[in-house]
Amino acid sequence: MDIKITFPDKHEAVFPAGITVKDALSAWNKDVLSSTVAVKVRGMAVDLSCSLQKDDPLALIDIKSKEGLSVLRHSISHVMAQAVQDVFPGTKVSIGPSIEDGFYYDFEYKETFTSDDFAKIEKRMKEIAAANYPFIREEISREKAVSFFAGKGENYKVELINDLPADVRTVSLYKQGDYVDLCRGPHIPATGMIKAFKLLSVAGAYWRGDERNKMLQRIYGTGFADESALNDYLNLLEEAKKRDHRRLGRELDLFQVNDEAGPGLIIFHPKGMLLRYIIEEWERKEHLKRGYDMVMGPQILKVDLWKKSGHFDHYRENMYFTEVEEQAYGIKPMNCLSHMLIYKSKIRSYRDLPLRYFELGTVHRHEKTGVLHGLMRARQFTQDDAHILCTPEQLNSEIRAIADFVNYAMGIFGFEYDVELSTRPEHSIGSDADWELATSALENALKDNKINYEINEGDGAFYGPKIDFKLKDALKRKWQCATIQCDFTLPERFELSYIGADGEKHRPVMLHRVILGAIERFMGVLIEHYAGAFPVWLAPVQCTLLTVTDKHKPYAEEVYNKLLDAEIRCEKYFENEKLGYKIRQAQMQKIPYMLVIGDKEMAAGTVAPRTRDGQNLGSLKVDEFVALVQEKCKTKL
Repeated sequence: MDIKITFPDKHEAVFPAGITVKDALSAWNKDVLSSTVAVKVRGMAVDLSCSLQKDDPLALIDIKSKEGLSVLRHSISHVMAQAVQDVFPGTKVSIGPSIEDGFYYDFEYKETFTSDDFAKIEKRMKEIAAANYPFIREEISREKAVSFFAGKGENYKVELINDLPADVRTVSLYKQGDYVDLCRGPHIPATGMIKAFKLLSVAGAYWRGDERNKMLQRIYGTGFADESALNDYLNLLEEAKKRDHRRLGRELDLFQVNDEAGPGLIIFHPKGMLLRYIIEEWERKEHLKRGYDMVMGPQILKVDLWKKSGHFDHYRENMYFTEVEEQAYGIKPMNCLSHMLIYKSKIRSYRDLPLRYFELGTVHRHEKTGVLHGLMRARQFTQDDAHILCTPEQLNSEIRAIADFVNYAMGIFGFEYDVELSTRPEHSIGSDADWELATSALENALKDNKINYEINEGDGAFYGPKIDFKLKDALKRKWQCATIQCDFTLPERFELSYIGADGEKHRPVMLHRVILGAIERFMGVLIEHYAGAFPVWLAPVQCTLLTVTDKHKPYAEEVYNKLLDAEIRCEKYFENEKLGYKIRQAQMQKIPYMLVIGDKEMAAGTVAPRTRDGQNLGSLKVDEFVALVQEKCKTKL
């Protein structure tokens, strides 16, 4: 039997059924084989060794594409597992997926791996790559697979197979050289396509992420199509280390995470709290401009409410609970329940809508210790949370207004961003009809605002689809901050209503949204984006006064008081130290302006501003400097 294959350039060719993808591509254009790691057939990624049985179009997956890099990195993880077992006999393997910027593999071994072991592992990986072993796929029965891995002592693989659904009768194995692994695939054609990789770190990881299970050792690495891309990424990592908000948080005296207080709990120092205050005050003013009402709910609510909302069934593992007078309470992980109770406190008319409730609400979520990361991932954090209750007819304009607000905010802080529309997850509440309405409302608003977006299948909230705004920092890393969630379900569960123009009760729609997201995370992103050198309007300390000698202190005190009166955030540095040393210290603290005060300034009643990058602004009257700073603050520079 013959089949017709359609290639990416729309060229069609007839082949015998069973021809491999590789042979079909070779007949069409063999040059593409050097950069094609897999293809898509009917939307499914398959190996080049896959045999074609039907009339199909082929879509190439290039090694430099996002999907191609994922295939490459997954293949490198298999090569790393083989190398680790070769270099460290007795090692057991578990899982090794590709991730956002690389890959990892989890191992069980009697001794602790360290970064000193990486050179030996990488040497063996290079040998395996140079051998150009083909990745060979084999489908076998699950019983045969269990027997195979049990015979090798690979108990983690046995557990994975045994946990598959009962109706799964076969599994796929991949072999390169003499190494065999359990895997869905696809993989690159052969190890020779691996040209550029680097092992990066090792960390502990519980088997299957469960703290009750054995702690394994996770080796992280990354890989690229060529050395140039790898070197660019490694340089990016070095720059990211310099910008690490945890290090800068200590150096700039912004915040701490203290084991005595508990993991994932942030303690803000004066400068960090001032930075937070500036951001929050800006947000309050911007929300008031846009017709939001400020509200606040309690930290704990009865468990019955969390059951009613669905959080108890769908979010309980992320919550903390307590008991008061034999009554169970949930510590809030979200702010929406109180806002619904505010809405429900009296009868609402369609003329009252939309209602926009805004709260800088502190929430608590149980994050596993292994994922905690400074300000970026904490157990207590504050969201710039709002819930908009509106009629279905108002939905489009409200979503568009939020998207405009996000765009404005990202511009103020200097961020570009990408947009994703996340659809219904596997575990969710609500009817198909409501989900379809909510998803269409979000999608139509994006289209109306002419916003480009990608679909993120199955990653919505359990109660509704959402739009996610992924901001990009100075290093082009993406961070999830702003989101808009459309929810028909919770208003139904809480029996919210309004009286329509027809005099009948109707159900409002609820929009959950944040603009900056978690304030703590946003601060962490800001610290790394600016490398701690905040623009003048955000800087906790906008200037520091540096005296040349002790005799200049009285005049410097006068200047200091004038600056305070003008609401300029300033510090005094009057210690009897050399001026050069004072300047270096101020530069290390990344303070925007240093005001040098010596004989000339004291005689003329001026200051001599110097920027943190070394630029001298000449002699200025104090009022002139105040005007300079105020203009920077006004224009958000």
